[in-house]
Amino acid sequence: MNADLFLADLESKPEALAALADGLRGADPFQALPADVERVLFLGMGSSRYAAGVAARRLRAQGVDAHAEYASAATGFPNTAGTLVVPISATGGSRETLDAVTRYAGGPAHVAALTNDPGSPLAQAAGLVVELRAGEERGGVACRTFQHTLALLLALESRLTGRAGDLPALLDRAAKASADLLDRRDEWLPLVMELLDGPHGVYTIAPAERLSSAEQSALMFREGPRRPADACESGDWSHVDVYLTKTLDYRALLFPGSRYDGQAMDWVRERGSTVIAVGAEVRDAAATIRYAHDDDPDIALLTETLVAELVAAYWWAAQ
Repeated sequence: MNADLFLADLESKPEALAALADGLRGADPFQALPADVERVLFLGMGSSRYAAGVAARRLRAQGVDAHAEYASAATGFPNTAGTLVVPISATGGSRETLDAVTRYAGGPAHVAALTNDPGSPLAQAAGLVVELRAGEERGGVACRTFQHTLALLLALESRLTGRAGDLPALLDRAAKASADLLDRRDEWLPLVMELLDGPHGVYTIAPAERLSSAEQSALMFREGPRRPADACESGDWSHVDVYLTKTLDYRALLFPGSRYDGQAMDWVRERGSTVIAVGAEVRDAAATIRYAHDDDPDIALLTETLVAELVAAYWWAAQ
């Protein structure tokens, strides 16, 4: 793992995502899926599971029987016809994911793997391989692969639901949003680094529909600069994390969009905690970071983790 190379990986996000958009204009990577899909099971660990959780929730909201599970779980869905198993691993070598896939080898379930390495063991175990096309992450941290996983899971959603929309155009806008954050980092990054630099770690908060943003952001603080960090869902925050604001120098990144943001901010205001809002104005936030197209929840899903990733990269490099 290397901090300078991690930063370079982040700086190449817009170009990589735009290239993925161009590739999706030419072909649907899920075109070969069978027509008899009755349920979807996502398997993954870490960043892959974060993205899968959001994808499963989106599919359920449109009437698809979809679930995201830890690949490490000892039991899972039975290997039955009509089940689409989607194991996700950027490297294609995650031990837990490979172990879980063995339960579905040889059918009758269908296995469609998402991986950045089409020659990996995971790819060899799948009936269909969808390549993330994120390029080599030389910094050793899943960042572009996380963004591309979310993008391709949107493509799967479109395939399974027939949801109308121009995904390549969406990805182009997300690439521009990422470029906007990168190009203007000198305007917002120093203040954010200062405000989050407390003695008790960093906390991240996001609505259930974009919980992956909080989870991935917290992971970036742990994985790079090795700082304590934890994620929480916006509504659940008032039931589980609110207690920390009374005893800790509580500092958090908030990804707005939940109807319960105000409820959390009432406690933040009362107890003098520090919250930075990403993508929308929030009353009494210590700072707000805006970026191009941040009023679109799908753009936010694909883009907003870059804020935490950049903070983590610069903290890591300074150590």
